[in-house]
Amino acid sequence: MTSAALPLDGILVIDLSQFLAGPYASLRLQDLGARVIKIERPDGGDLTRGLYLSDTMIDGESTIFHAINRGKESLSLNLKHHADLSALKKLISRADIVIQNFRPGVIERLGLGYDDVKAFAPQVIYGSISGYGDEGPWVHLPGQDLLAQARSGVMWLNGHEGEGPVPFGLAVADMFAGANMAQGLLAALVRQKMTGVGAHVETSLLEAMVDFQFEVLATHMNNGARPPERSAYRSAHVGLSAPYGVYPTADGYLAIAMTPLARLADLLQLPDLAPYLDAPETWFKDRDRIKKIIGARLASAETDRWLSLLQPHDIWCAKVLNWSEFLAEPAFERLDMVQDVGLSSGRQMQLTRSPIRVDGARAQSSSAAPSIGEHNHQIRSEFDL
Repeated sequence: MTSAALPLDGILVIDLSQFLAGPYASLRLQDLGARVIKIERPDGGDLTRGLYLSDTMIDGESTIFHAINRGKESLSLNLKHHADLSALKKLISRADIVIQNFRPGVIERLGLGYDDVKAFAPQVIYGSISGYGDEGPWVHLPGQDLLAQARSGVMWLNGHEGEGPVPFGLAVADMFAGANMAQGLLAALVRQKMTGVGAHVETSLLEAMVDFQFEVLATHMNNGARPPERSAYRSAHVGLSAPYGVYPTADGYLAIAMTPLARLADLLQLPDLAPYLDAPETWFKDRDRIKKIIGARLASAETDRWLSLLQPHDIWCAKVLNWSEFLAEPAFERLDMVQDVGLSSGRQMQLTRSPIRVDGARAQSSSAAPSIGEHNHQIRSEFDL
């Protein structure tokens, strides 16, 4: 798919953000056809350039930086210098969308807060991502993913009862905040194109974590504020009853989702489940006992044996795949979500592609993330900066 075929072709995004949440929002807009100009400090650029994931670096920069900034352009500016600040304001006046994730108060001191930008670019849609909103006792605390997870209560949904809080293995606060921001920006863009009116779209890592937990928080707020009850055995969802969970087999693991217990008991030949079959109220209260009975049976044979037995009877189950197994699956290959992109050094690397298809096609990036200031001359010349 060419950029001209994408819905956001012709939309200019100025991305002042760094790390993950803001750049994830602009990545999604870029995947939908927007042109994203990333503003970076001349001395080091986005701090994510040096953020290790494992021990993998490509041309001295982190793989995550390339993954989240692929296809963007880089303009290096020192915002403490009047000439560079003036150039940025001129560029913003030509933009459709601006994204920033400075700590509250910092962007205002630079003269680039929403009210400042609105004064010279009233049409602009201005996106702000913070750690914890713009008021309250946590405003000036570091807005970092693990810390947002810790403060939001989400860690008490993972792991097993009794083992303490367990964080997600991914930067979920950043990713969901970025996705929420992209949604808000797109909604504001629709209004802008109809009315010419700009907007200030705001979200935070903490708000993303609240929304991420909406189903379980709704239960908690309406059940007398009982704390979450994780299963002590093969916990998979704090609010769901047996048999929901992930079970060891003789050669791997099998996930079982919402499934009528009686059908599972019959297929697995588990007479020990008989006392529970006509007592649905026990499926949550006694879920550890029930799951241990199921687990002991599943551990006696290989995963494929259980799949061949259960799937023909429409039991919702799946083999738990590791990355190597998943990437080798024809189902993954059919998605066509891997692309080869070029670095400015000439090297090639593999990255994922957009999860969104438009008119049956998925966007393709031609390049990985830019080097610091790689597009300075081109952008300054084009916009007369």
